[in-house]
Amino acid sequence: MRLCGRKATEALFADGSRSLAAYPLRAVYRVVAEEECGGDAVRVMVSVSKRRFKRAVRRNRAKRQLREAFRLWQRILLDARDAAGPGAPALHVAFLWLAAEEVSSAVVADRMRNLLQRVAERVYPRQ
Repeated sequence: MRLCGRKATEALFADGSRSLAAYPLRAVYRVVAEEECGGDAVRVMVSVSKRRFKRAVRRNRAKRQLREAFRLWQRILLDARDAAGPGAPALHVAFLWLAAEEVSSAVVADRMRNLLQRVAERVYPRQ
């Protein structure tokens, strides 16, 4: 489910992308055709800027928190896509760390849940 590659990353951050924020996180997402997603329903990228945390240890901890929070709540997006039926589009999502300080894992998980619910509502609206 990892989003990698220069073309995919550049397309994600191009003007057509959409963004949502729930401090200390920001989600940038792009709706793509399933063929472009390589068979995965969702591809994810995690980024913590060196500007936020100078020390690699702190950056890596923040990235671990983001990955774990996504792992815990990824079913929100996957279930919404399944409920949308066949032919539902796939997603590319990037999670960016906004805070300049460390945040507890419980807060990160809560904000991740919030972001994933909002993305699911926008991309896969219920009929």
